[in-house]
Amino acid sequence: MVISTGVTLSVMGLAGIPVTLPAAAVAVVSSLLPDIDEPNSILVRTAIPTGLLRVLQLALIAGAAFIYFYGAAFSPWNLALGGLIAVVSFLPGRTLRHIVMFMIGLGLVQFGQFFNPWNLIAGCVLMISSLVSHRGLTHSLYAVAGWGALLYFAAQNAEHGTSLWVAGALSYALHLAADTLTNRGIRPLPPLKLRLKLKLMSTGTKWGNMVENICMILTFVLLWYVFIA
Repeated sequence: MVISTGVTLSVMGLAGIPVTLPAAAVAVVSSLLPDIDEPNSILVRTAIPTGLLRVLQLALIAGAAFIYFYGAAFSPWNLALGGLIAVVSFLPGRTLRHIVMFMIGLGLVQFGQFFNPWNLIAGCVLMISSLVSHRGLTHSLYAVAGWGALLYFAAQNAEHGTSLWVAGALSYALHLAADTLTNRGIRPLPPLKLRLKLKLMSTGTKWGNMVENICMILTFVLLWYVFIA
């Protein structure tokens, strides 16, 4: 988030593109957006916190009990359905977040016609992201182009609209560029097997933390040079 957002705003400043508060907000969101396919990422955990998952689990257990006790007339199907719902309530948190993401996406597609066509776009993004593997489609050049195009058309009538789509597309792309430093890297053009990876670091290791800290320091230096010096 720090590196993608900081470098994006600095590049915009150097290019003479207005750095507005909405553009900064879009840059922050876009820096985290590629990891929407990871249910434990900052963005997804913020949107679907653990507390909400606990409420959902309790609601599912209550629903299972209700079906079992009040659906006796449909035995043994009440037991089968109640048991299925109860099993879902005990799924791991990351799996439950995927289910919630899929259901929200489905709800947007079905009932969000007021926001057409953005409801279809957002709904499809959520459903697809809940099904694909981490660093899959969301970590490709297709996703960069799609997100940039979405912001471009959405910002057509907005003040400083250019700032919004440039900030979003660039910040998203910089997230992918940073991921190429890791051992796993990214596949920029699936289904092609081409994988970009420089193997400079592994996330969570001492060396990985050092590389991240160095990149963040350089980002702050760049910000200082562009906006203060």
